[in-house]
This record gives sequence, structure tokens and C-alpha cells, in this order.
Amino acid sequence: MSSSERDETVKITTEKAGGASAQKPRQVEIPPTIAVRQLAEMLDVTPVDAIKQLMRAGVMANINQAIDFKTASAVAAGFGVEAKLKHRPAAKAGRTAELKKQQKLAQGEQAAGLQLRPPVVTIMGHVDHGKTKLLDAIRQTNVVDKEAGGITQHIGAYQVDVNGQKVTFLDTPGHEAFTAMRARGAQVTDITILVIAADDGVMPQTLEAIDHARAAGVPIIVAINKIDKPGANPDRVKQQLAEAGLVVEEWGGEVIAVPVSAKEKRGIPQLLENIMLMAEMEELKADPSRPAEGTVIEAEMDRTRGALFTVLISSGTLKEGDVVVVGEMWGKVKAMFNDAGKRVKRATPSTPVEVLGLDIVPQVGDVMLEVADEKTAQAVIEKRRQSVAKEITAQKAVSLSNLYEQLSAGKVKELGIILKTDVQGSGEPIRNSLEKLSNDEVKVSIIHSGPGNVTESDVLLALASKGVIVGFNTGVETGAKRLAEREGISIRLYDIIYNLIEDVDKALKGMLEPTEVEVIDGHAEVRAVFPAGKKEKAAGIYVTEGKVMRGGSVRVMRGAQKIYESVVTSLRRFKQDVREVATGYECGVGVQGFNDFQVGDTLEFFHIEKSG
Repeated sequence: MSSSERDETVKITTEKAGGASAQKPRQVEIPPTIAVRQLAEMLDVTPVDAIKQLMRAGVMANINQAIDFKTASAVAAGFGVEAKLKHRPAAKAGRTAELKKQQKLAQGEQAAGLQLRPPVVTIMGHVDHGKTKLLDAIRQTNVVDKEAGGITQHIGAYQVDVNGQKVTFLDTPGHEAFTAMRARGAQVTDITILVIAADDGVMPQTLEAIDHARAAGVPIIVAINKIDKPGANPDRVKQQLAEAGLVVEEWGGEVIAVPVSAKEKRGIPQLLENIMLMAEMEELKADPSRPAEGTVIEAEMDRTRGALFTVLISSGTLKEGDVVVVGEMWGKVKAMFNDAGKRVKRATPSTPVEVLGLDIVPQVGDVMLEVADEKTAQAVIEKRRQSVAKEITAQKAVSLSNLYEQLSAGKVKELGIILKTDVQGSGEPIRNSLEKLSNDEVKVSIIHSGPGNVTESDVLLALASKGVIVGFNTGVETGAKRLAEREGISIRLYDIIYNLIEDVDKALKGMLEPTEVEVIDGHAEVRAVFPAGKKEKAAGIYVTEGKVMRGGSVRVMRGAQKIYESVVTSLRRFKQDVREVATGYECGVGVQGFNDFQVGDTLEFFHIEKSG
């Protein structure tokens, strides 16, 4: 269909809708570009009905595809709704004002002591899209401290100078590390740079990074990298971003997109300029006169210097000689080093420094707090221990089984769901059905959805967002299963969509019964086979992880195939019967009804328990 024919169809559709009712139609504000799914939600219709309306106007579009305002207004008119163009500046100003308000309330600091601080930026994106090269390009051209002759050590963060102003970059391995810190309560990032290769486009890992940044409530700037490559297509990247719900500014959205080439160092000044512009809008402030506070972003045991940790100062000023509490330990700052390896005497807000002064290596995500003296440090540590003990006793991770209980207690206002499916196409109908379960008491929101097995990244996101994981026709990776068990994260798997939707609905209404779930106790490797009676055989095993318990359930695996499943009938060490054997020990084990052990088999030990 030609452009003129489409415009005529739009006109006819609008006129028909206008004559259908004498009443004034409902009005909605629609941005210049919008995804079909978002438009359907805005119009309170199903995506299928919206697509049908598009087809009547001669437009073929899928549920995630972005359409322009003229086409969207025709769809709206078809449902008796009047579309008005949404003005971005007013919306952005409102969002910025709200962010400023929230930040000041969160900091709880007196306005008189507040000063502007450098923005803290994290770079995320797909593994091959040039994150490291972009970091290197920025570092080589804009290092703050040039006196040290460039970067001499890596401390997980560094600062650059942009026209006399500083920007702090966090060098994390990816969105998993970003979310792992957030899961421990460390919200250290102000801005996220999403790197996307112009020749490759938006990838599954890119979508994951977007969802992790959104869940953290961190603003996103897109760096469209590798524009120097022959197959570069920035417009296709922008289209894919719009389909993912990120509409760039030039298309009428709010997301800043900057074309760059890390290889040729093109676009770097523009990227830094936009970071500073966003930082200015956010009005990032801290009080440098307060006792220092910060978050551990890296830690190691150095062979010559001992325990070292890198801390990002969030408020106050850290100085040599200060007494600090880090997690549940304390020490005195003996020395501090910046990202160039140069010794420094003080570190102000948003500054990363490597600190020497603890006897034990702290954990990443631990909060550092400056205190007056040793006595105060010990009092703070004791208070933290009591606080942690109370949280462990009183706080439960959200699961579908305890959801209604937590809703009734007012502990939960929103149910965040990580949805994993067998294929991409299964996700949309499930997402739409789940989101419709929202009511006045609780909102159901899909934090992240995608195809494939449940991964450790999904579990970390659920932990950080206090959400649950739901899978359809998919499995759970071994590492993810262990992490979920350790952190108490609920994972539910289904093979029928109706059952999935029904269980979430029941959970919201307090009608869901607990389910039986499998908990892995340990794994062992068969290293020998020997007689254990006239017809029975036993396996000599080495416990590689977890533990083995007599009477527990066991699964015999040969490669990736399950050979047999039964219970442990006997467990012996040095001819003595024992109740259990831990990691790193050898023992003999008998399995009820099974004698066909082979050297190299893997035994998986588990038990079943009630869970949400």
C-alpha cells in the first residue's frame, strides 16, 4: 500500500470512528513512536485486537514492533479513542524533579552541606559489543591523573576528566555483577551506558542488561558502537530498541543514543558530554563534611600488602588514619591509592580508592562507615550483627506460597516476576495474562522475560528485586538451582500455561497450596565398584560437593542420562556405618535395587520438601 493510500485509509477509519458516537471520545497521549504492545495497554485492548486494527489500515506489524504516531492515532480512533501527541520535555522535567526529591529524602542530609558530586557510571551490554574497548578508549583520552603516567593498576573503577569535571566509571564484568551488588543493598550506580554493536544489533544479553538497569531504576544512555564497520546499521539498532521499549530521543522518546567507534575513538566526547548533561539534570549531590560512607566494589588478599579493598565513597571524606567499619570488621586506614596507583591522602564523594587497613578481606557490596574510635567501631559491629540476626529471623523471601501472607502484612505491594520460556513466542501471551492479574492491593510486573533455562543471572535479579521466577517448558541450570536454594528464591516450572496463570492468581488470593520441590544435597563420583553381598554391589565414591546421607534419595547419572533413581541403603567409611559423609571424603554407598555401577558415574543426592 502506498503512503497516500495509507493516509486515506487512516482518514476514513478516523471519520468512521468519529461518527460512531456523539459523545466526546476518551483522549490518550501517545509518543511519536510506540510499540504495538504498549499502545494496546494504553488503549485497554488486547494486542491481538490492536494488530487486527492495524491490518485493516494495511499495516502489518508484530506485537513488539514500533509504529509512528499517525498509524497509532488511526488504531486509537478505531477504538473510539482520540490520540494526542505526547510532549517529551514536560514528562522528563517531572521525572527529574521526582528523582531529585527522592534522592534528597534518601540521603537525609542537610541542604546546606550538599555539594555536587561526580556521576557514577556503569557500562553494560552484550559480551562482544565492545564494552572493554570503549572503556579503554575513554580511559586513554580522559584519565584524570596524568602525572602517574597512565593506568598502572586495576582497581575496578576509575575517574576521567570532562572539561574540568570528573566522571567515575565502574568496570564490572557485566549485569550479573551489577545486580549481585544491588542484591546486597549496594545501589552505587547513577547512570548506565548500554553498549550495542551497530553491525550486530540488540542481542538477548542486551535485553537482559536493559531489564537489570530498569529494575534498579537507573537511567540509560545507549552507546551505538562499531559505527566504523561496513555492516553498521544504527537505525536498525534504534528500531530494535523501540521494540524493547527504549525509544531514542530523535524518534520522540527519552533515551539518549550516541553513535561511537571505540576503535577509532569517534563519538567519545559526545558520549561524555551527554553523561554530564544527564548528571546535571539529576543534580547528584553529597555532603563531603560528613563521616565517610561507601561501598566495597572489589577486594583481594595481596601477597605483599595483605587485605586490600576498593571502596566507592558515597558521602563524606575518607582520610588516612580514619577508623572504619566494613561489614562486620573494623580497621584503621593505613594507606589509600587511586586508579593510577598513586598514594592519596583523602577521597571525596564518588571517588574510588584502594584501601589498606583491614586484617581480613571484606565482601563485595559491604558498607564501609567511618567512626570515631575503636570502641565506637565495636558497638557499630555489634549493632549490625543484631540487625542481621533480626532480618534473618523476621524476613522471608517472597514466594508464591507465602505471597498472600506478606500481602496481608503489608510487606509486599508489587509482585515482580522473572519469566523464562522455551521460545520467545511463548513469552508474550503469558506476560499479558500475568499483568492482567494486577489488582488494587498488588501490582504484577514482569521484571525480565526471555527464552532459555533459568540462569544465575535470573536468580540474582530475583534476589535484588525481591521477585519470583516462573518457567514455562524450560529448565534450571545447576548453578542457578544451588544459588536459588541458598538464597531462598522461589522457582516454579510449568508445562501448561493455564496452570501457570492459575497458580499466580491463587497466590494473590491466598488459595495456593505449597508444592513439593527437589533440593540437591550433594554430588559424588564413582571411582570403584565392589561386591556387597551375594548379588549386591556397592560403589566406592568421592563426594565432590555437598553431602551424602543414608536414607536419602539418589539419582545415578551416566553422562547426561539418568540411569536409575532410588534411595541410599548403606553408607560406610573404613568398614564403619555412618549417617552422612561430607565434601572431600571417600566412602562406600549402596543403592536400593541397583547393581550396575560403572566407574565414572555421577551420583546426585537430593530430598523433597514443601516450598513456594
